[in-house]
Amino acid sequence: MVRNLQNGERLRPVDLAREHGLSTQAVRNYEEAGILPAAGRTASGYRTYTSLHARALRAFLALVPGHGHQTATSIMRAVNEGQVDTAFRLIDESHAQLLDDRRTLQAVENALRDLEPGSAERESAPASRPGGSTSGSTSDGTFGGTFIGPLAEKLGIRPATLRKWERAGLVRPRRDPLTGYRVYDEADVRDVRLAHQLRRGGYLLEQIAPLIDQVRAAGGLEPLEGALRDWHGRLSARSRAMLSGAAELDSYLRDSPDQPSST
Repeated sequence: MVRNLQNGERLRPVDLAREHGLSTQAVRNYEEAGILPAAGRTASGYRTYTSLHARALRAFLALVPGHGHQTATSIMRAVNEGQVDTAFRLIDESHAQLLDDRRTLQAVENALRDLEPGSAERESAPASRPGGSTSGSTSDGTFGGTFIGPLAEKLGIRPATLRKWERAGLVRPRRDPLTGYRVYDEADVRDVRLAHQLRRGGYLLEQIAPLIDQVRAAGGLEPLEGALRDWHGRLSARSRAMLSGAAELDSYLRDSPDQPSST
């Protein structure tokens, strides 16, 4: 329960700790880290805090869910050192990162949407070998798929690009046991098309590889929809947390005697 404190009321470390279920050592650690302003001292050397320290602690704990512990610490330290513009810059950077995360999610969703149902099946139909036969029947049995040339032509990219993506782990084509040629099955074509869409969106290979791994781990695109919904939920929760953190920080700034008035 939050206490209604007068600005001059003295508080012990345990008073701040109880409000948030913390230990008194955690409160002392926060002070030493610069998250809280320096505490007053009694004649016996014991720490004393005020309502300002209580607001600082509330602000910090509210900032953590949206910005992370490290950034929240840096924000509070900057504020307490009188470097408010530095704190605002750190907040801006967190919002920029959140926006970038939203754009990444949108790019993934767009890429998945562009993978029209049936497109992978059409592109992975048995492909002709250079001599005119197909890869559909080999000594190992049925081996359907498409070769690197037709797939690259279909997507409007070079075969060398597909080889580069293979080296980066974005696609893992099998080899025709008779010719040694790369053969892309339905799952390979799906991965290639997803990589192609994300590359067109400006994403680097090292950014795309983890997403391709998620698709593989999910067993295809459909199970990935649950992961995307969870991704949306986490971004929304972070946005809400940033709002809550901003409100608590604003309250702290308004009450801090070291900060310039906004009026």
